[in-house]
Amino acid sequence: MSGLFKKTRNDYTGWLVVIGVVVLLLEIFFFNPGLIFSLFVSCGMIYLGRRWAGKKKGKILFYAGIVFLAISVLSMKTFKFLLLAILLHYIIQYYHSKRNPKKIPLTVTEPDNTVQEETIIKSKPLFENIFFGQQKTPGGVYEWNDINIQAGIGDTSIDLSYTMLPKGETVIFIRNIIGNIQIQVPYEMEVSVHHSCLVGSTTVFEHGESKVFNQVFHLKTPGYDTAEQKVKIFTSLLVGNLEVSRI
Repeated sequence: MSGLFKKTRNDYTGWLVVIGVVVLLLEIFFFNPGLIFSLFVSCGMIYLGRRWAGKKKGKILFYAGIVFLAISVLSMKTFKFLLLAILLHYIIQYYHSKRNPKKIPLTVTEPDNTVQEETIIKSKPLFENIFFGQQKTPGGVYEWNDINIQAGIGDTSIDLSYTMLPKGETVIFIRNIIGNIQIQVPYEMEVSVHHSCLVGSTTVFEHGESKVFNQVFHLKTPGYDTAEQKVKIFTSLLVGNLEVSRI
């Protein structure tokens, strides 16, 4: 029994929790009886605001409830005690770490004198990261490499009909600030498009959005998931147009 009492006494965190609960009960029943009412009203406003989220009064209720709830919590003596308890906790942890620093044993292993040379194959990318200018794939046959670029201001044009795409999933990743992105895909190729745009237009095959404002699109062809050869396109534009077409 004495061992259990000693363990509980040393567990100052548990004592802080108990004291915090006592302070909260005292505040509710003696020092601030209206706290329950203010918390109840604030939570009710937030709940109704979420239920009426599509209406103007719902938004007003939701944000007003958050403001009232924050004011009620910040004015609570229990909240101030909680901040003090957290500060005390870190002070005690720092004190113990200084008195009893953690010792990490050093394990020394004999180095392996066998040096294995790793072969790395470097290939030239199709596109580069540029701040200003236009980029497009060659007009003749070219060797394919997955594309992952960031561009500033300019257009990017990709024609997949002049290259041999590998089996599996081919990836095109383009992030652009201002400009247009045009990607031409062979008819037999399955495609998945992930596109985000702040202002512009989006056209993927026969599906188009003439006016886009802060939208995210995810479109894919029906046989994409089971296809052995497919193209995954990730694009993002601040201002500009995306066009994915067949050729």
